[in-house]
Amino acid sequence: MVNKLAQAPTAADLLAKYLPALPPPAAAPCAPTDSPDVSDPLDRALNFARSRLTLGLSPASIAQAYIDWATHLAASPGKQLFIAEKAMRKWVRLAHYVATRMPSQDQKARCIEPLPHDRRFDAPEWKSWPFDILEQAFLLQQQWCHNATVGVRGVTRKHEQQVEFLTRQLLDVFSPANFLFTNPEVLRQTFVEGGQNLVRGYWNFIEDTQRVLSGSPPVGTEGFVVGENVAATPGEIVYRNELIELIRYNPTTDTLHPEPVLIIPAWIMKYYILDLSPHNSLVKHLLDQGFTVYMISWKNPTSADRDLGMDDYLRLGAQAATDMVRTTNPGQKIHAVGYCLGGTLLSILAATAAGNNNDSFKTLTLFAAQVDFTDPGELSLFIDESQVSFLEDMMWHQGYLDARQMAGAFQLLRSNDLIWSRLVHDYLMGQRSPMSDLMAWNADSTHLPYRMHSEYLRRLFLDNDLAAGRYCVNGRRIALTDIRVPVFAVGTERDHVAPWKSVFKLNLLLDTDVTFLLTSGGHNAGIVSEPGRKGRHYRVRTKHERDSYIDPDNWLDATPVEEGSWWPIWVQWLADHSASRQPRAKVYRPIPSYGPAPGDYVQR
Repeated sequence: MVNKLAQAPTAADLLAKYLPALPPPAAAPCAPTDSPDVSDPLDRALNFARSRLTLGLSPASIAQAYIDWATHLAASPGKQLFIAEKAMRKWVRLAHYVATRMPSQDQKARCIEPLPHDRRFDAPEWKSWPFDILEQAFLLQQQWCHNATVGVRGVTRKHEQQVEFLTRQLLDVFSPANFLFTNPEVLRQTFVEGGQNLVRGYWNFIEDTQRVLSGSPPVGTEGFVVGENVAATPGEIVYRNELIELIRYNPTTDTLHPEPVLIIPAWIMKYYILDLSPHNSLVKHLLDQGFTVYMISWKNPTSADRDLGMDDYLRLGAQAATDMVRTTNPGQKIHAVGYCLGGTLLSILAATAAGNNNDSFKTLTLFAAQVDFTDPGELSLFIDESQVSFLEDMMWHQGYLDARQMAGAFQLLRSNDLIWSRLVHDYLMGQRSPMSDLMAWNADSTHLPYRMHSEYLRRLFLDNDLAAGRYCVNGRRIALTDIRVPVFAVGTERDHVAPWKSVFKLNLLLDTDVTFLLTSGGHNAGIVSEPGRKGRHYRVRTKHERDSYIDPDNWLDATPVEEGSWWPIWVQWLADHSASRQPRAKVYRPIPSYGPAPGDYVQR
């Protein structure tokens, strides 16, 4: 494979043949600078060491939040009386429940019910004595902690959210569901199996620990091999530079849509989430509908790539791929698609192109992508000046941020699902959930270059430059309002990375037709939603340029739920914005190849 690629034309040769020379990136006045005068290497080294113990969270940021909360609570005797009264009422309710709840009786009226998304106490064993008392006491304590951490006058909104979130995470550690002798499901399983579940759980723990220490992927991922049963759709590498490989997939139909589809995935993970197994590959679905698809496969950066910035990802990534697709499909505009961070980059590129009167795009589609970061959900709890500085120090030592170093924060967002339920299932019940293609993809992590990640967090998350019209490309500020092509935006109901109400803000920031679709599922599983998959539903509505704005809550109430996959709706939208289908011989154009997909970069 390496020899074949080495014999292929170089990126420079292909650019010289098909593309005009790309201008070097101009210094963006809003780009942050990294001066050695402002940071002591000793401080960076100490923060890097601390990060190993704090899951990448800044201790200073956490301390600031709790000091703000504690100081204002100490100066609020009314709030203190309120939470003291709440505590007394809850203890009285629990005491009455315990006193009237005899082991031989049916369960009395419960004091409190779990939150709708809390599935820890669903098993019928939790309704029996004495485990129901443990459950009720924990839920009442959880409710009281919420009352104590919110509503303290004077505490900043961000600090209140941090304190409430982190206190909830700390309390969840002591949930009765997490321990052998207080979890009736585990006790029953232990009795039935004579303790063999605990033996299996012990060896599961040992195996997982060894894999973590050695840097090996989780158990079961060896069953999913890139290029064989995942990322297996036939294609060709038609362009390569120091940052991307561009894959071209040819349609399976006799007549084709003349406009190609270019997909820009996020570089935080590998591209093939959109080309998983053959039955749930979005790429294959598009090919079967007559679309030519181009996909960016990002290089996995190393320490040598520490100085790659957002401008490099724009110039060498999205812009270079767009130019290549236009060159190999002369006269045709592009249906451009961006997923997550790739969608944010696509928005920057589209706004830049529109400001330069460049009409490369026919439509834009954004999957779970934000352009306004004022309210990015619980993920924003980990983004402030202290946290960003802490992350920069984490990256400084090795020149990049490993996705595994970010895993702690992301797992905390769904700790009951990703941490504690796994502890119970794998180590106490001694069971292993079968590995899926989506789980295997999620374990195939990548790196984020030091400079790019710092610029992304500061310019987009902290300063929100893109939504505010302050984002600079080649020394020129760009505006999202310059985008005039139709936009299709997808949000997911349970997205902890790009909450759908944040994605919905596209309706406020774009002066064009926006079709917004809200689908069931989360950030990844909601996008991988192939036809025929059970339990899927969506809502969709188009806001035309001159229509009045509808806020997300009223939009949700006014938009009916449709059952099934959203993929056919989007494909039909693409077809409606495409020219008439043409014979394959008229559309298809052979071009030089660097070798077959999935290419080299995805293997690194």
